[in-house]
Amino acid sequence: MELSMTLDATTKAPIMSAKNVDVFYGAKQAIDDVSLDIAENQITAFIGPSGCGKSTFMRCLNRMNDTISSAKVTGDIRFAGQDIYSSKVDVVALRKRIGMVFQKANPFPKSIFDNVAYGPRIHDLAESKDHLEDIVVTSLKRAGLYDEVADRLDESGTGLSGGQQQRLCIARAIAVDPQIILMDEPCSALDPIATAKIEELMEQMKEDYTIVIVTHSMAQAARVSNKTAFFHLGKLIEFDETDTIFTNPANTLTQNYISGRIG
Repeated sequence: MELSMTLDATTKAPIMSAKNVDVFYGAKQAIDDVSLDIAENQITAFIGPSGCGKSTFMRCLNRMNDTISSAKVTGDIRFAGQDIYSSKVDVVALRKRIGMVFQKANPFPKSIFDNVAYGPRIHDLAESKDHLEDIVVTSLKRAGLYDEVADRLDESGTGLSGGQQQRLCIARAIAVDPQIILMDEPCSALDPIATAKIEELMEQMKEDYTIVIVTHSMAQAARVSNKTAFFHLGKLIEFDETDTIFTNPANTLTQNYISGRIG
C-alpha cells in the first residue's frame, strides 16, 4: 500500500515527527530515546561529534537502516501523520517521497541525462519522451546545474567535477518529486567554492522541499539551517532554533561542543 502523503493546507503539524526512537545494531545501542519534529519547508541540521548517531538517526527517516541486517529501530516515526514503519508502507514509495543525497557523490555510470531520468523511468512518472526531457531539464535547473551541462547531457555523469556530481545527485533526487530531501554530509568532500554553491542551492530549494542535513561543520549548520539538533553519544541533547543553539544553548554539553571544548 502506497503512502498518501499530502499535508492539508490547514494542517499545522510538522511534516515529520519522531518519538522515543531507539536504534540498535545487534546488542549495541546507537540511538537512545530520540524525539523531534521536522518543520515543512525548512532546513533542519543534525550536528555532533563523529559517531554520535546523527547519520544513523537520519537513515531512520526513510528506512535506510532496513538495508542493515543487524539494525533494529523502535519508536514512532510519522511522515504526514502516517507511521512509516507500518507493515502496510511501500518502502520504495516512501523513499520516492523522502529522497537522499549521500556524503560521497554517487552518479550512475550513465549519461547526465540518464542519471536524472532514472527515477522518473522506474516510477513511470513521464507521460511521453517530451515530458521526460522536461523533468530532466527542470530538475537540473533546480539543482543549479543545467547551465553548466546543457550542451553535454549525453556525456557521462562520472566525468563531472566533484561539486557538479553532487548537484547531479541532487537533481536525481529532485526528479521524482520528493517532499523531503535528506543530505548526509553532502559537502564534506567538496572544496569551499563547490560547498558555497550547494549551500546557496539548499537555501533556494527549501521553498519547494523540506531539507534535513547532517553536517560535521558547525559553520555550515549556522549558515544554512533554520533549526539545529545536537546529538551526543546517541542522545538528542538539544533541539532548537539555530540562532538559539549557537548563541544561547540551554545545555552545557551543547555549549561545550559549540565552543570546541568537546568534539
